[in-house]
Amino acid sequence: MKGFPGFPGGAVRFTAVPDLFWAELLPQIDDLAELKVTMHCIWRLYRKRGELRYLSHQELLQDDVLMEGLRMPGVPPQRVLEDALARAVTRGSLLRLDVMVEGEAERWYFVNTERARHLINQIREGALLPETMAQPAEPVPLPQERPNIFALYEQNVGLLQPIIAEELREAERDYPLDWLEDAFQVAAERNVRNWRYIRSILERWAQEGRDDGQPQRQSAARRPTSTRRRFLDELE
Repeated sequence: MKGFPGFPGGAVRFTAVPDLFWAELLPQIDDLAELKVTMHCIWRLYRKRGELRYLSHQELLQDDVLMEGLRMPGVPPQRVLEDALARAVTRGSLLRLDVMVEGEAERWYFVNTERARHLINQIREGALLPETMAQPAEPVPLPQERPNIFALYEQNVGLLQPIIAEELREAERDYPLDWLEDAFQVAAERNVRNWRYIRSILERWAQEGRDDGQPQRQSAARRPTSTRRRFLDELE
């Protein structure tokens, strides 16, 4: 299992999700792939611009983030996607529109909003022509990769044990990245490949400062009182 290092502090982007999703739609969804596809479509469409916001079937197939998340043993991700889309359309969370654009059949998907329903009706009634609204596929808005302390641990110490995962998450929140990288490197150079030793290096640097001539980092010196308090601080 690939570990998640936690949400970063400071300014981060958010995607607006209607309250009805959490209160009414989410409790109904009983298939993980359907949930992933539904939320992914909300995320992608929230970042689109213009009057007509849809995702073509081809866009979804070429979406590496989505397809990687739909991988299941023994089942092609394309089949998982088709089943998840069919479930979402049947449930009513997504709307499907089959159109012809320049003689080619396309499938468009919309989040089921009032505006999307109105646009689909206009297209079906001939008031709007799909050819005038076809959009080129947009690149997936990938988030910037964040360094993962789990990867540092596995590269320099060994297989990650669940019992130590929370300590690693706390360390990533408490110490700057360059401190973490250097502490792991020091431990590797001294051939002392265990987390307790690496943690002691970080704690000493936080208390006494480093020997590299750089001033002590305030963020590392100030140890938060609890994981809950840290998370709440980051959200403020």
